[in-house]
Amino acid sequence: MAIPTEPIGSIPRPAQLIGAGQDLAAGRITAQAYGELAEAAVRETIAELEATGSPVITDGEQGKPSFATYPLAGLAALASDGVVIRFADGHTRQLPRLTAGPFRYTRNPLYVALTLVYLGIALAAAMAWPVATLVPALVVIRYRVIAREEAYLERKFGDAYRDYKGRVRRWL
Repeated sequence: MAIPTEPIGSIPRPAQLIGAGQDLAAGRITAQAYGELAEAAVRETIAELEATGSPVITDGEQGKPSFATYPLAGLAALASDGVVIRFADGHTRQLPRLTAGPFRYTRNPLYVALTLVYLGIALAAAMAWPVATLVPALVVIRYRVIAREEAYLERKFGDAYRDYKGRVRRWL
């Protein structure tokens, strides 16, 4: 039984474009030169998809900075010095670093938001026991959950995460 499929989304980048991305990151080529190579890769990808008779034609995300973050590319709230991801074939992708939004004020915006929602519901319901148990719950979260998360992040991202910890408070 045949299962029909169509390629949609990312297409592996050609070796020349991967090398050009490394050259761009190292300052050996200009952004314009990289852009020209990316455009050529897009044209090649489109031509190859058309040659297969595919009803879906995509640019294969060849010219996008990162498959994970291209919808965010160009936003003012991003800096280019984020985490580098290394792939098995040797190429890398550098994710942008957020410079605005909740992570600018707290390393744990989800915990802060959940704490405020929990407290708001407890107060709105005029229930004392949830308020009384909040502090012990936060202590457990701090030492059993956040401590593990931060240790993992320090191991994974090293000085970049330690620098972030030095700039941004854990809670508020």
